[in-house]
Amino acid sequence: MDTLDSEVLDAAGRWAKADQRFALFTVVRTWGSSPRPPGAWMALRHDGVVHGSVSGGCIEEDLIARIQAGEFRSGNPFTLKYGVKAEEAWRFGLPCGGTLELLVEPEPDARLLAQLAAHLKAGQLVQRQVRVGNPEVQIQLLQGHEGFQWDGTTLRTPHGPGWRLLLIGAGQISRFIAPMALALGYQVLVCDPRVEYTDEWDIPGTQLISGMPDDAVLAINPDPHCAIVALTHDPKLDDMALLEALKSKAFYVGALGSLTNNTKRKARLKEHFDMTDDELGRLYGPVGLPIGSRTPPEIAVSIMAEMTAVKNKLMVSS
Repeated sequence: MDTLDSEVLDAAGRWAKADQRFALFTVVRTWGSSPRPPGAWMALRHDGVVHGSVSGGCIEEDLIARIQAGEFRSGNPFTLKYGVKAEEAWRFGLPCGGTLELLVEPEPDARLLAQLAAHLKAGQLVQRQVRVGNPEVQIQLLQGHEGFQWDGTTLRTPHGPGWRLLLIGAGQISRFIAPMALALGYQVLVCDPRVEYTDEWDIPGTQLISGMPDDAVLAINPDPHCAIVALTHDPKLDDMALLEALKSKAFYVGALGSLTNNTKRKARLKEHFDMTDDELGRLYGPVGLPIGSRTPPEIAVSIMAEMTAVKNKLMVSS
């Protein structure tokens, strides 16, 4: 799930406290072309106020009209399909004969939604389970990443920081990367032994890790849902992190520097630390997509864009 979780849960919490009726809608399956992926969800209040999204807007318009007309007032979770017929697909903006299936929760348990929100605020990874025809919703903590699951009857959706990003260096570029990564659903960890940088680190929602970069990499035990980016531009620090990161299971390892510096870095790691060509081939450097970036925010955009492309390719192939 993406960071619309917080928006949806915040809205649900406010509406529940005000004793306002609302329903939840989750995309559970798509065929053909669809604007939003499985797992996308939306909270819809009885008067048509929306938070989150399940399509490009046309399906939302229909759902708004239906809830304003008195539908989705009560009952157990059920499924709803759009775009089954060609003319319906065209009407609801689902090109190429696309079809969208939603799981509708007419009466979501506000207490459990508040519990889910508390877990997310604590930075915990949680799975929410909903069954068609069953009003009982289950929430459980996850020890590792589990993806979206739908078998036609039971929906299991992960919520919280299913992806992690370790930034080596608390400098200016990291200050721009961190909020972007948080918005994309990453748990953001920052390691920098230089107190002149960490003493002023104040990005909400991030976590500072003490110690040296290589120890920080080992401490987080990188898995295939972890990215590591070295940004100090100091070989004594960046190289330490890369020595461990390139041997780990991290799906993305990048390092700041020019093409020349990156070539020297690889030669240095190979000559002095016996790193293999396969390990060095995992390094994204110069880090980021080549968009002509010069300023720290532009560099941050290029890094997050490249990381997102790698992550999405990984998700499609897994």
